[in-house]
Amino acid sequence: MPRLADEIQQRVPFAGPEVEAFLNLQRTADLLRRETVELLKPYGLSPTGYNVLRILRGAGTEGLPCSEVSGRLVAHDPDVTRLADRLAEAGLLTRERRSRDRRVVVLRITPDGLVLLEQIDPQTVALHRRQLSHLGESSLDSLINLLEQARSPIPTPENP
Repeated sequence: MPRLADEIQQRVPFAGPEVEAFLNLQRTADLLRRETVELLKPYGLSPTGYNVLRILRGAGTEGLPCSEVSGRLVAHDPDVTRLADRLAEAGLLTRERRSRDRRVVVLRITPDGLVLLEQIDPQTVALHRRQLSHLGESSLDSLINLLEQARSPIPTPENP
């Protein structure tokens, strides 16, 4: 199994194991994400667009304010409003201003958005299984635990 230093042709030692671990995370996430991008491309979706639709499916008929969708994203996107505009133009979600507070825009997934997710979900699950199942359940549990521990001291909007 090639080490990161060999893959990126690193000629000098890393500044420390934290740097090497961080770069490994970045490299791995990029490789996994590229395959996800390719899977979603024929559907006209980005990984973030797919994530938005999944969040809205989970919200049900009530939908969610745009700001709440933004806070639930797996990967931060500073311009969820523009992304929501594109998804609305594609007929995958609706946008509605709240009557009591015109600044709040509620997003809801459309029936077409639900149908699209039904098509894509089995493919993404199969992709992720292909990408990671070779690690085995025990290693995956350890990886999940380690990643959650790595994030724990980092402030987030929901946990400042």
